[in-house]
Amino acid sequence: MESDYAEENVSTEQSPPRQKARLSRKDGDQERPGGDQTPPREGPQASDGSALLSFGLPKEARLAKRAEFLRVYEQGIRFEGRFMTVFVLPSVTGRHRLGVTATKKAIGKAHDRNRAKRLLRESFRLSRAELGSVTQCYDWVLNARRSLLCTKLEKPLAEFRQIVERVAQVK
Repeated sequence: MESDYAEENVSTEQSPPRQKARLSRKDGDQERPGGDQTPPREGPQASDGSALLSFGLPKEARLAKRAEFLRVYEQGIRFEGRFMTVFVLPSVTGRHRLGVTATKKAIGKAHDRNRAKRLLRESFRLSRAELGSVTQCYDWVLNARRSLLCTKLEKPLAEFRQIVERVAQVK
């Protein structure tokens, strides 16, 4: 019974190949070029990112562990500023190392803390010449203050450079 239905209602012949389903228009039937035909982007491009790494702080120049921060807090000298509080301790590694903190209590939201830390790191990075003039190397801990969020880089940079001068005078 099923075979009778198939014989009557299902065609076993193949339909002829169809023409293109699109309607042909003056410009509508042109083929797209194959492959990657996107135009090159304009402007400077970093090919492998190594050029960007030279601006950052190498791992040897960072304070990473809690114990290192606590040692600087307990044994170091404190310098107060409008945008930051700086703790310094003579370094055992023979190079300047940086630790940055921005607490939720002092700063607030995560994006504000991230911005404050970026400003402090950049102040340290741009002050390499001043740090090089200091006779002894130090471990630096920079604590962000809320007023840091209301300013651009120039003011915290100037304040950090003043603190570096004060540290250079300490014996």
